[in-house]
Amino acid sequence: MKILMVLTSHNDLGDTGEKTGVWLEEFVAPYYAFLDAGAKVTLASPKGGRPPIDPKSDLKEADDAVLLRFRGDAEAEHALDQTVKLEAVPADYFDAVFYPGGHGPMWDLAEDKHSIQLIEDFMKADKPVGAVCHGPAAFRHVMVKGKPILKGKRVTGFSNAEEESVKLTKVVPFLLEDEMKRLGAHYEKGEPGQSFVVTDRHLVTGQNPASSLATAEALLAQMATV
Repeated sequence: MKILMVLTSHNDLGDTGEKTGVWLEEFVAPYYAFLDAGAKVTLASPKGGRPPIDPKSDLKEADDAVLLRFRGDAEAEHALDQTVKLEAVPADYFDAVFYPGGHGPMWDLAEDKHSIQLIEDFMKADKPVGAVCHGPAAFRHVMVKGKPILKGKRVTGFSNAEEESVKLTKVVPFLLEDEMKRLGAHYEKGEPGQSFVVTDRHLVTGQNPASSLATAEALLAQMATV
């Protein structure tokens, strides 16, 4: 069982002067869920090497058990330092792909041609594709059989209300909830900040950081049906 995790390489939060990147929990919780299920996990990013971590997600006082596990795991730190360049990743080698969020994907993965092709290849091969929080931004330009991947699909992702709560509605290049609806998705959401996951066949999406583990578990469940 081989799972590819695709992480953002983007670290500028618009023109605010602040930094963004991968939301740490959204990487760490799925990463360990996959490893603990016996999967071989490969990390990739557009630029390769260590992806930026959103500093707001990397606060010691916010540590829970899974973040503490990561902080004591030299092997995981090494893997994060050595992400493969996305352009070098062969889709046919992997059984599933997963996109953690953080605001970074709104800028790079949403537009990255290698990521777009990768997701198209996974969907054409009927392999599970998962994403959490802002990770589904990577689906923005993905087309399957001449139509947007999201058209007619039940999905979720970081909601307008949640974006408003962090005061970034005027900073992000687009609002994920609105964009999903524009592309013809049947967007669903739970309570802000609470775990909420939607599975539509092999497409698995989670709403927010609290959904990270449940989204990974739902992806593993889909893999078991392939």
